[in-house]
Amino acid sequence: MEDRNVIIKKVKKRKGHDSHGGSWKVAYADFVTAMMAFFLLLWLITMVSPDKKLSVSEYFKNFNIMKEETAGSQGILDKQRGLIGEKQGAIRIGPQEHIGKSKQDIAGRLKQAVDEKLHNYRDQIYIDIVEDGVRIQVVDTEGSVMFALGSAEPTERAKQIIGIIAENTRDLPNKVAIEGHTDAAPFRGSQTTNWELSTSRASAARREMEKNGTDPMRIARVVGYADQELYDRDNPRDPKNRRISITVITKPGQPAPSITSITQTPTPVPSPR
Repeated sequence: MEDRNVIIKKVKKRKGHDSHGGSWKVAYADFVTAMMAFFLLLWLITMVSPDKKLSVSEYFKNFNIMKEETAGSQGILDKQRGLIGEKQGAIRIGPQEHIGKSKQDIAGRLKQAVDEKLHNYRDQIYIDIVEDGVRIQVVDTEGSVMFALGSAEPTERAKQIIGIIAENTRDLPNKVAIEGHTDAAPFRGSQTTNWELSTSRASAARREMEKNGTDPMRIARVVGYADQELYDRDNPRDPKNRRISITVITKPGQPAPSITSITQTPTPVPSPR
């Protein structure tokens, strides 16, 4: 019998593929899903109006999880108390209901009032959200002024606009700041400067606010800025620079309720209106 070499071949099964399996496919699918969600978010952001973007920004800027939880618990308690009050025939109406009003709520209420009652003057009323609260600016336009030339007496149009603002903020507990501004056109043959005129106009607006129901104790300050804070810095004589600014203060730590009429006296260039 012939000698034969017996060759034994060992075949090792590769288990690398089995160890990985299809897990990479799952990870890739999660990645693609996340990217789709991201691009969908970007698309939605481009479709949102600037006002809503600002509202979302303000919400997350001041968000506090502990505060939200406390507010939520307080809301449940208030709801329960409200139900008890209804059963007892009690109706709670008053300023306390508005303490929690956000900047967006106040701005929304004012914009609605302007649309409903002052739609003819919408091009003269600007409402925006600022750091301290909600600011309403009432500006002059060509042929439509809030104060006569060189005068601190508001026109009937100005009184109507200020009256509507007062009516829609008088039940809020927030304090109010009133500012007067002028343009940079110089006076001729007068000892009065924009400092005196802007302060007098701010004070006249304060009197109109109080006449229409604003509590004097809610007035935080009455200030005249002359032409130092122009609305349109590129055009110092633009009529829009002549304006009354009323701010409903919502920032924590509001100044004490006091009426302060300030006339600053650096050496500004005298201006007319």
